[in-house]
Amino acid sequence: MKKRALFAAGLLAFGAATFTACKDDDEEPLANISENEAVNTEYNSSYAKQWGNYMRVVATLLKTDSDNLYNYWNTAYDGGDSYAKRFLGYTGAGFQSSKDCVEQIIDGCVDIAGEVGDSKIKGPVDTWNSGKHDDAVLQVESWFSWHSRVDFSNNIASIKNAYYGSLDGVVNANSISKVINGKNAELDAKVIAAIKGAQDAILAIPQPFRNNLGSNEAQAAIEACGELSEVLEKDLKGYIDNNLADYNWDAVLNQYVNGVILPTYKSLSEKNTELYNAVVAFEKNPSNEAFSKCADAWLAARTPWESSEAFLFGPVADKGLDPNMDTWPLDLSGIVKIFNTASWAQLEWSGDYEAENEDNPEKTTEHASDIAAAQGLRGFHTLEYLIFKDGKARTIH
Repeated sequence: MKKRALFAAGLLAFGAATFTACKDDDEEPLANISENEAVNTEYNSSYAKQWGNYMRVVATLLKTDSDNLYNYWNTAYDGGDSYAKRFLGYTGAGFQSSKDCVEQIIDGCVDIAGEVGDSKIKGPVDTWNSGKHDDAVLQVESWFSWHSRVDFSNNIASIKNAYYGSLDGVVNANSISKVINGKNAELDAKVIAAIKGAQDAILAIPQPFRNNLGSNEAQAAIEACGELSEVLEKDLKGYIDNNLADYNWDAVLNQYVNGVILPTYKSLSEKNTELYNAVVAFEKNPSNEAFSKCADAWLAARTPWESSEAFLFGPVADKGLDPNMDTWPLDLSGIVKIFNTASWAQLEWSGDYEAENEDNPEKTTEHASDIAAAQGLRGFHTLEYLIFKDGKARTIH
């Protein structure tokens, strides 16, 4: 998940139209409203065409991004070998040995464990504890669908998959876990226990997370994720640095790529195609049943994405595909402005990817600002907002 600041203005000058606007002159547009008012917006006949159009545009972009991500890893990347081949040959950025690649795997696990604990859970919990209850709820990722706990649990599952070298919960013979177990069974057991502890603590938070930000269980999940991050960073990575500097990890890397990354991204591509098809069907014939099918398809597509967040390196980072697909929080006011203008091209950007400078915002270039503005209007969470209300599929009013 790419965290970002909310945009308040300045979003109406991005690009030239690519998608056809289907707004009728006699349709009443949504008013310019605040973030909190946008939360309560209902689907109705006054702007049904814009709503369906917006859903299709976002689903199209998600499908394109997920297809590209799988192809970058599996087929070709920037006119050369696939990223999988580069990674396995240590020719990717910064990789000179199999140990470098394994450390990248572990770093990705550390990053997502820390993000779940410190950002996804602790961020809104701290806001809630400060007394800003409405702001805290808006800060919770995936709260429109009430899918937050499952998302966070799947993030931890991505760590388990990377460590186990599999997607079925069974430790593969060619995995980091198997290697560590053969060298230091106590450490392997500690890593496995920390993974399970974090996942169990997240799922112990009463459902939905957005309604239980002040719970003891939420605090316990923060602590469990912190413990997991520390075990991975200090114990596991430290042990490898000190004891396995010359170990040949090639078999582990091959299993990691072919048994974890490629099938995860293939599933992401396939599920986003199904989501796109459900959205197109809704646009053609809106109904409560069609809304429900879109909701089911969104949940199915969400799983492989959240289960990939332990390996947000390579093309997903270099091409800006993570924030394309998963920017949070949304620019809800900007989304409503899109309803008014039907300017779907505001969701797109071109040229080389450039991220905002989060440490020094004043150094963020205009190109990076334009990209971030576009990314705040698209992706899984924009589609989630358009499909879900209070944890259920929207209904037609």
